[in-house]
Amino acid sequence: MSYLVHNCFKETVESFIACTGMKQPSDYLEDMEKRKRIYQFALEGNALKAIELTEQLATNLLEKNKDLHFDLLSLHFVELVCSRKCTEALEFAQMQLTPFGKEQKYVEKLEDFMALLAYEEPEKSPMFHLLSLEYRQHVAESLNRAIL
Repeated sequence: MSYLVHNCFKETVESFIACTGMKQPSDYLEDMEKRKRIYQFALEGNALKAIELTEQLATNLLEKNKDLHFDLLSLHFVELVCSRKCTEALEFAQMQLTPFGKEQKYVEKLEDFMALLAYEEPEKSPMFHLLSLEYRQHVAESLNRAIL
């Protein structure tokens, strides 16, 4: 049951509950739909919308989980770089990512993300993995787990 809820398999959860006669959690469906939307936004690279919805569903979650917050903000940065909006990406990095540079564990990650700006075709850079669907999936899964 927890696997089905975690992965937002709404219809399967409903069937499972009906077949087993388990008691239905009161708000699981609504939360599941919200988590599914947040997951989709993160997966699509719309990190700002994912952050907004996360704050509505789980207030202060990202404040308490700085690693996850950094990962989501970095997804937005990557989307700006991929859209060739380098000036906007730099401004976003200065406003949103710079505060993370005070902690050593983020410095190397920040350097990797900033390196994307040096390439005309970031997808051909040594940091191409930061643009991948796998990276977005990793961040989206981490966010989903944190919300649960």
